[in-house]
Amino acid sequence: MISLFITFRWLDAVDILLVAILLYELYSLVRGTAAINILTGIVLLYIIWLIVRALDMQLFSSILSRFIDVGVIAIIIVFQQELRRFLLIIGKTEFFNRKNFTKNFLMLQLDKDSELDLHPIFKACRNLADKQTGALIVIEKDTDLSFYAQTGDIIDSNITEAMLESIFFKNNPLHDGAVIIKDNKIYAARCVLPSTEKTDFPANLGMRHRAAVGISEKSDAIAISVSEQTGSISVAHLGKLYRDLSPEKFTALLQEQLQ
Repeated sequence: MISLFITFRWLDAVDILLVAILLYELYSLVRGTAAINILTGIVLLYIIWLIVRALDMQLFSSILSRFIDVGVIAIIIVFQQELRRFLLIIGKTEFFNRKNFTKNFLMLQLDKDSELDLHPIFKACRNLADKQTGALIVIEKDTDLSFYAQTGDIIDSNITEAMLESIFFKNNPLHDGAVIIKDNKIYAARCVLPSTEKTDFPANLGMRHRAAVGISEKSDAIAISVSEQTGSISVAHLGKLYRDLSPEKFTALLQEQLQ
């Protein structure tokens, strides 16, 4: 006799929960971008394929199955940027964080001298904001930004308040572009950064903010943007933009993200 009852284990509940979390994170990554339409089309195509296969429509099912077979490769190509952000988010968790991994498993002490001195950055950004001088500063974390640094001019200077302010002075030929801070140095200036492709990006924000979000989508770097129109300070990290920060919130947010 065939049992009509379906066994439901606690592992099945965990399985459903993990899939729900994965789908939610995937939706969060593509929400507001052109990729959401592509994702919707892929989901609909897969549902149609399941229905066609259940109805035993062999010809139509065989055609759709060819698309399903190459679906993984297509997803990797189409959602390259979103997958990069997803992996960055996973890699920045406490367990997989490279610095925490070294400290927890190899029991090594991090060199305190390698910690970034944020005070010159805080002071320079506040002074630039008061003068309504536009600026874009990118702080490298784990993702190597050498590729983007090569689009500008290598400086390799100590981080000082005066140096940052002089770079973004309007008559300075280096002011147009981003400064990349790498290994506790002002590594490069006048760098070209990728712009975000979010379709719901606020229209009142300029190219500096778009570039700040763009580099944060492609890396785990922290991008600081100072508006030339309003003098407001914003911070972008992992594709999220924190706008119009007060000096206190700006300081606390930057310290938190660099821990």
